[in-house]
Amino acid sequence: MKQYVIDELRPKDYEKIKAYLDERYALGGLQNIYWIPLEPGILTDLQCEHQACQPFYFTFEMHKDRLACELLIRTRQRVRCACMVYATETQRNWLIRFIDAIFDELGIQT
Repeated sequence: MKQYVIDELRPKDYEKIKAYLDERYALGGLQNIYWIPLEPGILTDLQCEHQACQPFYFTFEMHKDRLACELLIRTRQRVRCACMVYATETQRNWLIRFIDAIFDELGIQT
């Protein structure tokens, strides 16, 4: 599995990040798993065509010492579909900027 990982989190930073994600992106069922919706403007042509599969998400897994972000674009509508693929460069860069913005907002330096 391809991932973007930020490791060596300090305990106080873990608490800040977890609280932020819990407040905005927690969905029932899986603890410490967060579904981050992609901006519609960065979807691939195929993802745009697959209206029934939308919205699309990145998933984050929060650990005490790291934040692991899966680079597979997922949908909650289906288990398998041709539109579920690894992030394009544009999508991957969006994800990194998204995480950087969270860390900036929370005053966390990496």
